[in-house]
Amino acid sequence: MSLDADILSAVATRAAELELSEASVAHLRREWPGIHFTFCGEDDVPARLNPVFEGQGFNLYLVNNADHCVAFTSDLEIATGIVLATVSED
Repeated sequence: MSLDADILSAVATRAAELELSEASVAHLRREWPGIHFTFCGEDDVPARLNPVFEGQGFNLYLVNNADHCVAFTSDLEIATGIVLATVSED
């Protein structure tokens, strides 16, 4: 499944409804089985990267697995997955 703006928006909406955890990300994987989802904390993401979406308590980043190596990307057209990073309030 390829990503597009509508899917990204739907994932962001769904993520905002859930309390993000490994279990809720597993739910997203079932809801969108063709998309690779990764769950982490914002401090696990390189500071130089800008999220494609900033939500209440979480940010979304895009990844691409071209050449069998996963890398962050800002290009929705080549993205194959979404990183959901929780943002702590401290």
